Amino acid sequence: MPVYNAGKYLRLAVLSIVRQTFTDWELLIVDDGSTDNALQGIADIDDARIRILRDGKNKGLAARLNECIDLARGKYFARMDQDDVSYPERFEQQIEALQKDSALDLVAVRAITIDENSKVTGVFPSAPAHDEICARPWRGFHFPHPTWMGKIEWFRKYRYAEPGPYFCEDQELLLRSHGRSRFATVDEILFAYRVRGKMNWPKLAKTRWAVLKVQMRHFSRLSQWHFASLALAAYIVKMAGDLSKRLRAKNIQYESANVDDAVGSRWHEICDGIAKELKAP
Repeated sequence: MPVYNAGKYLRLAVLSIVRQTFTDWELLIVDDGSTDNALQGIADIDDARIRILRDGKNKGLAARLNECIDLARGKYFARMDQDDVSYPERFEQQIEALQKDSALDLVAVRAITIDENSKVTGVFPSAPAHDEICARPWRGFHFPHPTWMGKIEWFRKYRYAEPGPYFCEDQELLLRSHGRSRFATVDEILFAYRVRGKMNWPKLAKTRWAVLKVQMRHFSRLSQWHFASLALAAYIVKMAGDLSKRLRAKNIQYESANVDDAVGSRWHEICDGIAKELKAP
């Protein structure tokens, strides 16, 4: 878990890992030159499975993830962001999926989206099996990065590109590796993915451009000119859609209509469980 000025959400994220039903894990928290005091907010969490590493430098997400990959001592490697929440059964179910099918390299889980106040806002798009996840590489992959768990050998083989492309390290890695890998998604909501309510449109535009550059380099290298053309067309359509939403002053939202009562009740149950341990140090 690389962290940078994580603020009030870090404690919630860490406690969600501490509460995993699968208990044989080690959490590597790598500070990427933070200037806030978020790490002080978890100082009272006395758990020998947590290691906090700091060198005072700001290297970026890709470099820090590669450091974690090098330091990992387990058979599997899992991602986690500083402001998200893992459900208690997340690790257990992902490990079960990886052990059940030895051909799998990387497993995600389904996720709800939450806002700054931890209110459910939607369901993150997902696909269950490798062929569906990778069906349209020119459009990107619905495979939420902070939910990943995979074989450590896979991560060490492919690693994250450095310097990482702007806010799309995951898309670059998936695009580069999907033809020689197997992915899957656990078909159960086991994660809460925090999406800030106010859209940063310049950042989104810069990210979309970074993704397109990654795609064009990849498809050009493989002489997949048809896919390169489709990637460019998809980029134009997405940018046009973004402009339309921006002019109407609307934020991009996920499928809030698909959040049923059971999903909401389960999220409240997760929050209640963590709240008992959320007292400030």
